Amino acid sequence: MDANQYCLEKAAASGSSFYYGFRFLPAAKRQAITAFYAFCREVDDIVDDCTDLAMAQRKLKMWRQEIHDLYAGAPHHPVTQALAPAISAYHIPAESLLEIIAGMEMDLTYVRYTDFSTLKIYCHRVAGVVGEVSARIFGYSQPDTLRYAALLGLSFQLTNIIRDVGEDAKRNRIYLPLDELAEFNVSESDLLNAKSSENFKNLMEYQYQRAQATYQLAFDALPLCDRKSQKTGLIMAAIYRSLLDKIRFDGYPVLTHRTRLTSLRKLWLAWRAWMFA
Repeated sequence: MDANQYCLEKAAASGSSFYYGFRFLPAAKRQAITAFYAFCREVDDIVDDCTDLAMAQRKLKMWRQEIHDLYAGAPHHPVTQALAPAISAYHIPAESLLEIIAGMEMDLTYVRYTDFSTLKIYCHRVAGVVGEVSARIFGYSQPDTLRYAALLGLSFQLTNIIRDVGEDAKRNRIYLPLDELAEFNVSESDLLNAKSSENFKNLMEYQYQRAQATYQLAFDALPLCDRKSQKTGLIMAAIYRSLLDKIRFDGYPVLTHRTRLTSLRKLWLAWRAWMFA
């Protein structure tokens, strides 16, 4: 299996909504974004799948070295081999890839976030920076487009946090800010024991409104001249916002249920966004 095929299978296996947006890109950009997404999956899987903290830290350290080797012209891993042509073609800074790894490292030490400002650092590293790198690959002419992309990445992460409250709690992880839990009179125990209530639904409505406001901030920041080149991000936004609205429509069952959109629904949303975004 060659490096690009490895990345393609890694991306497809994730079942992520991101994969649907890639289909509309020209071949060179599709190959680049697939390699970049495979890198994100590789480092994220270390945190999700490795139960030995020391081992996870060693693996992330290995990926740091792999990024240094990549930029020195000597990549070893199939993902970095596939990514190599993109780093010069799309001016991807090494610092961005290293910051993503730093975000994944936060998951090894942080299982609670005291407030949104602290959570936002994590979200920027694991999602905002991903948005910025993706925007570079899609193509842009205005600096504000990178700001749009970072905000859109933040929006996606806020959506993921809402969707995954129950699954995260099963792993003793709470990404909802603790000061906001206190404000809505929801305890950590409520989340860990999947205890829903009106207070919990009010808390989730607050999270929903913040996510929606962040999507709007992102859209407002996107320069009109770059809208066409950034259509892939707008496709993903259409899918993620539809998921967010479905969670709300269903009454925030996120403590016990992981809301999903069907593949057909995602394809339809992707096609509509591509045609009309």
